[in-house]
Amino acid sequence: MSISKLDNPALILIDIQKGFHDVAYWGGDRNNIDAEQKAGELLEIWRAKKLPIFHIQHCSSNPNSILSETNPGNEFQDVIKPLESEIIIKKNVNSAFIGTNLKELIDNAKIANLVIVGLTTDHCVSTTTRMAGNFGYNVYLVSDATATFNKKGLNGEDFSAEIIHQTALASLNEEFAQVVNTAFIKEII
Repeated sequence: MSISKLDNPALILIDIQKGFHDVAYWGGDRNNIDAEQKAGELLEIWRAKKLPIFHIQHCSSNPNSILSETNPGNEFQDVIKPLESEIIIKKNVNSAFIGTNLKELIDNAKIANLVIVGLTTDHCVSTTTRMAGNFGYNVYLVSDATATFNKKGLNGEDFSAEIIHQTALASLNEEFAQVVNTAFIKEII
């Protein structure tokens, strides 16, 4: 598969918000420390080529959440801060398609190809990717521009962020998306 500017691919940046800098809040360890930087590199390419961009912002309905709109953690990270002309989609669940007009905007623009980056691999990135694949979009999930945190297992075992990340990607690859890296996207766009 390959895409080009002529295909009008959309870049979907999921939940790249300041609250995710607080690693202790999310589990104490994370992988892909450069994920936001990689997402920012792709964003600059999309801006230069005037391709469609959608910033997804998680706005937790729990006022105590670090991602609540009342907390500074809700703000976008500086590396991908949206321009005034760029679309921001606010959500309060894992999927960027639930309770939003994202699908309508994508369909109205006749976009078939989505490039997905963001946080976290096993939650909002995975859920949005699954729905995008089920909707029939051609989805590229950028593995090194996504990241997650370690998790506790049902019996208290520790699962590293990298294991969580890799298993989430493995469950999405070639069923809901083509899992690629930033270099691949830069080469084909």
